[in-house]
Amino acid sequence: MWPVTLNGEKIQLRAPRLSDRAQWNQVRAENREWLSPWEATLPLTPEGAPASEFLTKRPSFYSMVRALNREAHAGRSYSFMIWHGKNLVGQITLGGVIYGALRGGHIGYWIDKNYAGRGFTTEAVNEVTSFAFGTLGLHRIEINIRPENAASIRVAEKAGYRFEGDRSEFLHIAGAWRDHKSFVKVSDLIK
Repeated sequence: MWPVTLNGEKIQLRAPRLSDRAQWNQVRAENREWLSPWEATLPLTPEGAPASEFLTKRPSFYSMVRALNREAHAGRSYSFMIWHGKNLVGQITLGGVIYGALRGGHIGYWIDKNYAGRGFTTEAVNEVTSFAFGTLGLHRIEINIRPENAASIRVAEKAGYRFEGDRSEFLHIAGAWRDHKSFVKVSDLIK
């Protein structure tokens, strides 16, 4: 089933390709400061070493694309590059996919500062949610957001996600364990 392309009104979501490297590197470099308060980081042991010894540095773009596509083929995680025309404007991932009695996953995303506030992220969330419910047959999707990220909270609300509760020290973000607000959407397609 992978690679998958999802077409919205203003955007296209497609699997990452090795040929996306130059644009991805450029967009990420231009948005380093914009994204750093929201980016996942690796926790450290009391001795100051990375908690996971095999994750001491970020992977190359090529190894990242291979890993993302391997995860999609395995049905565990689906990562899409967000395109507006020929411009790479962000990335969205449906991760932590679990089947069985839970049938759920979670969504994470980032958007280029030059394209923020145009509805692209909400459209991407809606497209990935439809894919999760309709194609994958999932029942429950979460989006977990830092309380300070008002723009991302608006995205979840506009996409029809409801606030479920707070999660203390939920993810390691920008160098520390951070609290998050959990937003959830449930499908009525699976009974």
